[in-house]
Amino acid sequence: MTYKTLWKPDKEKSRKSQMHEFMMHVNEKFNKGFKYYYDLHQWSIENTAEFWGEFWHYANIKHSKAYDTVVDDPKKMPGAKWFQGSKLNYAENLLSRRDDHTAIVFWGENEVRKSINYRELFDEVHRLAEGLRNLGVKEGDRVAGFVPNMPESIIAMLAAASIGAIWSSSSPDFGIKGVLDRFSQIEPKVIFAADGYYYKGKVINSQEKLKGILDKLPSVEKVVLFEYTGNRNVDDIPNAMTWEDLVQPAKAEMHFEQLPFDHPLYIMYSSGTTGLPKSIVHSAGGTLIQHLKELRLHCNLKAEDTIFYFTTCGWMMWNWVVSSLAVGATLVLYDGNPFYPAPDALLKMADELDITVFGTSAKYIAGLEEAEIKPGEISDFPKLEVITSTGSPLSDESFEYVYREWKKDVQLSSIAGGTDIVSCFVLGSPTLPVHRGEIQCKGLGMDVDCFDENGKSVVEQQGELVCKTAFPSMPIYFWNDPEGKKYHSAYFEVYPGIWHHGDYIRISEHGGITMFGRSDATLNPSGVRIGTSEIYSVVENMDEITDSVVVGQHYDDDERVILFVKLQTGVKLGDDLKTKIKKLIRSNCSPRHVPAVILETKDVPYTLNGKKVEVAVKKIIHGQDVKNKDALANPESLENFMDRKELN
Repeated sequence: MTYKTLWKPDKEKSRKSQMHEFMMHVNEKFNKGFKYYYDLHQWSIENTAEFWGEFWHYANIKHSKAYDTVVDDPKKMPGAKWFQGSKLNYAENLLSRRDDHTAIVFWGENEVRKSINYRELFDEVHRLAEGLRNLGVKEGDRVAGFVPNMPESIIAMLAAASIGAIWSSSSPDFGIKGVLDRFSQIEPKVIFAADGYYYKGKVINSQEKLKGILDKLPSVEKVVLFEYTGNRNVDDIPNAMTWEDLVQPAKAEMHFEQLPFDHPLYIMYSSGTTGLPKSIVHSAGGTLIQHLKELRLHCNLKAEDTIFYFTTCGWMMWNWVVSSLAVGATLVLYDGNPFYPAPDALLKMADELDITVFGTSAKYIAGLEEAEIKPGEISDFPKLEVITSTGSPLSDESFEYVYREWKKDVQLSSIAGGTDIVSCFVLGSPTLPVHRGEIQCKGLGMDVDCFDENGKSVVEQQGELVCKTAFPSMPIYFWNDPEGKKYHSAYFEVYPGIWHHGDYIRISEHGGITMFGRSDATLNPSGVRIGTSEIYSVVENMDEITDSVVVGQHYDDDERVILFVKLQTGVKLGDDLKTKIKKLIRSNCSPRHVPAVILETKDVPYTLNGKKVEVAVKKIIHGQDVKNKDALANPESLENFMDRKELN
């Protein structure tokens, strides 16, 4: 295949990058002569302990006790133990800078704008941590956030982490059921929430929704309500107190609990395709070292830089970008609609704030082009060095658009990984060119490969994304999975001892990666993974509907949600019923769960053992053959999904 080169790094800039600096450090320490990224990557996966151990020191990870061994067995998946013997605290690493340099800049659409420096951030976390201790929060307790993307959310997370509590967050645009499906599993002791949020200039009051959540979440002993929209009503929320009442002047010195490398930091959630979302537990040390590797080496983020990622607190990119504080950089948070009050809103913000690393989704970039926005007419963005894009594959057209209309001299770093690893398998490098349609490289220390149907490594062919060696940011376990059966089933059933991620990819001869979306039934609209079971639980409780099947359809360089419904006798699928379905899904799940198209089907395919077969439906609507029809109890049902003109 031919690959069009859209950008090549400036040689002088490349030599000054942290990636090049680290490579030279490895050359000197281990007597190597590496000149190219691929040499360094190969060394990093063949010498797992040496690589991660060396990066620990390069990143100057703050710790109170050194490690005895880097990893016990890098081929043990799952179950490899990392940096045993070490003691550290994630929050202490993110708060190691304590001067007047701006830590966080917050924009809540065009309503609220404020900033906080590193000294103020440390003080706020200190006072909140003491307040949480006074509430009885201790190591291992769960602290939840039903929160917008704003400074208070980060402060609450850092305060919890400083104690050794486990943080888990959800965006307030999720419905009551969607939040309960997650938080009810982990039984949080304290929950943080805002009075509401802004979206397209409107105030959305989230306090009624909060009451509905608390009504079925008996583990919560205290609710901490902070003000954002000016509608806070603490008296109306059971067991609630204000942020200000909790954050009193500290009486004791700040104490960061010194904990093992694999102490749990975050609980995040899978898509929940076959039931409740799986509660994925990530370690403090694994999250920290992996994020620092990606931010410093792959994005070349430095203390003097300003980084932004458009995300909510319900997406793993929030957890990822927050780790920028450990670099000492300035973090920009934006909450609300990215196209409000106009499609160029984030671009003007990027120009005003001199953003160096601009993170967004493939859908956002496509949306700019669709809105005929030409960023280069707004500014030449002199400080912008890296544009990162994730969530769904970035189209060839979007690659071209960025270099044609935005900025010619920028590293367009398409990245891919996921909630499962709270980081990336494949991403960018400041020392490599950008080819149209391709992610630049495999991540350092990530033994990524592409397997065909027979489990054999292939180049220049589509196949499954796998990882053949352990890495620090693998989940330490799933919550409520004492024997590890759910964990093993999620990643290691297809290829024993090898991580199977469920993404379809192609690796080129020069090492670039092209993504083709999810290879399983998980929905992925605008890059947000969604479980089909969450939609089924709403739709199939409706009197009008007897059954349903929901799939993702590749559409306009993204994926849209298609819902097929089997109706009760005599019921018609008119506009009123479609509106009712969408409204129920929106209120019980989230806006992202709402199907783009709703169609009728006379039957839904099932396996012989009673499992709904989304994958078969997805293949048919994309014009592909379903080979394993013998496994279906009702293979004739597949005819209902063929040649549906509504999906063209």
